[in-house]
Amino acid sequence: MRVLPCGDGALLVELGGLPEVWALAAAVRGAALPGVVDVVPAARTVLVVAVPGTDLDRLRGALLDLPVDAAAEAEQEPVQIPVVYDGPDLDEVGRLTGLGADGVVSAHTAMPWRVGFGGFAPGFAYLTGGDERLRVARRDEPRTAVPAGSVGLAGEFSGVYPRTSPGGWQLIGRTGVTLWDAGRDPPALLQPGAAVTFVRVEPGAADPGRDRATTRVPAHAEPGGRCLEVVATAGRALVQDLGRPGHAAAGVGCSGAADRAALRLANRMLANPEDTAAIEVTWGGLTLRGGPLLRAPLTVALTGAPTTAEVDGAPVGHHALLTLRAGQELRIGPPSTGVRSYVGVRGGIAVPAVLGSRSTDTLSGLGPAALRAGDVLPVGPEPNTVPHVDVAPVATPPGGVLTLRAVRGPRLDRLVDAAALVRTEWTVSDRSDRIGIRLTGARLERTDSDELPSEGLVPGAVQVPPGGEPVLFLADAPVTGGYPVVAVLLRADVDRAAQARPGQRVRLRLVDSPWRRA
Repeated sequence: MRVLPCGDGALLVELGGLPEVWALAAAVRGAALPGVVDVVPAARTVLVVAVPGTDLDRLRGALLDLPVDAAAEAEQEPVQIPVVYDGPDLDEVGRLTGLGADGVVSAHTAMPWRVGFGGFAPGFAYLTGGDERLRVARRDEPRTAVPAGSVGLAGEFSGVYPRTSPGGWQLIGRTGVTLWDAGRDPPALLQPGAAVTFVRVEPGAADPGRDRATTRVPAHAEPGGRCLEVVATAGRALVQDLGRPGHAAAGVGCSGAADRAALRLANRMLANPEDTAAIEVTWGGLTLRGGPLLRAPLTVALTGAPTTAEVDGAPVGHHALLTLRAGQELRIGPPSTGVRSYVGVRGGIAVPAVLGSRSTDTLSGLGPAALRAGDVLPVGPEPNTVPHVDVAPVATPPGGVLTLRAVRGPRLDRLVDAAALVRTEWTVSDRSDRIGIRLTGARLERTDSDELPSEGLVPGAVQVPPGGEPVLFLADAPVTGGYPVVAVLLRADVDRAAQARPGQRVRLRLVDSPWRRA
């Protein structure tokens, strides 16, 4: 067992293979180690994620001392999946393997697979242990949209896409089995270690897989008329809180506000609990109206990227409290620096929670859909505590060169010239979103071009794909990935990275790891 730092809030444990991964993941969950909020098993590693401030050196020692029984595996119910084998890549897989289409189907259904680990999307499972002859490479050009229910092959794995999403696996069939249901316990049908058998059925015997889409927010106010009406959206506006940690093993990332510090500030100003849901506004352009039946004004706070804002034409301050009465309109303009502004309201945005969070996860599709004109946002009751400040004198996102602090990633040794990572002045690409930022400016050469066995990821991870241009992951990062992570931002600097604008220059500065390496 080797334990590597993964930023200032996680540890990556290297192991021999899946049996050891399953055993350690089960042992960590069972031990309830102080500070641990998520455990992410992958092909040969377990990522252990902790709350801010956790003593990682002590956690490392606890992991090394943890009694692990590799022979003890949790009993899982076997799963049978009916498949119509008519996928668009079936003939090509038959050619690549030399088995022919019918031979591929026979090999895929002849022996049970096992759930190795989750990742990529809620309910997606990497299945291992199938026929060795079925090993095929991913497609050279990934598809932009793979239909929900598609059954595919990639390398040693098989898998089923739970929802429509991009993907590069070779598609050999389709199923109507629902792999993910947030109302089910557990939500994911395929649990690590479970045996999975594929059964061939004729067309019509398996309906197309059901997609899991984001849900519209309720179009009604809470009792007492406490609500906000969405009048107009020009940029993107999403409901966000501090996310849903603890579900990464099922393919669900934490998500939550991209700039968590800005959300926390809004809630502190409003005397809300720090994880209360607010609105994240990208590039401004949002107009909100106080509900027509409000019996008392709403108290609102604006934080994050500074914008020009006004209530019924009168300018209002940033990082400040304001009141919004029935019928009054709050207009939020584009930010002068930064990207994302936050609109908090006393009592919080009270849309229904999914897996304990009201956040919209743009990668997994969980949570409420992006806001649009006509939506009505219920506002919760005011907390018993009262605000103590009207204005918060905090710095706004910088507009010049942005220096981001990072620690060495677990795979920094995969770079031929590691110093190029910090020597280069990078530029934020316009191909950036809540999932991650693409950095341009140089191509980092890797010691090899092969994919790694999938490993857990955290927001702030800097990953280097074969093209050599780094990707810096943000709030909606995938839970696993197969490219080397060469650095991981400090958590505070992930918030700052979320405010970087396309075209803005960025430098990475490596700092000491927050733990002692024995």
